[in-house]
Amino acid sequence: MTRWLAALPLVVLAALALLFAGYALHHDPKVIPMALVGKPAPDVTLPRLDSGAMVRIKDATRDGPVLVNFFASWCGPCQIEHPALMAMRAHHVRIIGVAYKDAPANTQAFLGKLGDPFMETLVDRDGRAGIEFGVSGVPETYLISQQGKVLAKYTNLNEGDAKALTARLLTGR
Repeated sequence: MTRWLAALPLVVLAALALLFAGYALHHDPKVIPMALVGKPAPDVTLPRLDSGAMVRIKDATRDGPVLVNFFASWCGPCQIEHPALMAMRAHHVRIIGVAYKDAPANTQAFLGKLGDPFMETLVDRDGRAGIEFGVSGVPETYLISQQGKVLAKYTNLNEGDAKALTARLLTGR
């Protein structure tokens, strides 16, 4: 009997290993969690990068739909996504940038080097706003309607996504 009790931790460990292996084999890593899509956007207030004045993200939707883009200067994919955001801004798409867990000086240097596609840049130094939005990693972009509802979530916007999204916003569909 004591022999079985001694082996019990190994049996439990083997069972957990099989469980996790089974999950990993059937899990699609390209699936992006979209928990907020179709729901009200979180009511988040963050400081502006330039002045530190507090800005409520939902207030920006008064004038129409807005994109909220979580990015960081240390994020390689954010640099790749940046030209798509700049192209959208050239078409007057309203984008709020949220510097996610980044030092303000680094964010300013990043935007100074690559250009600033944002109508406002906010700072989420501790990542709490990212948690509210359900950010799983940067870059992530949320389309928020004028009524404050999350209509879509995008990860790593590419040129094609940006063109389709720009057309959607400009035509109102």
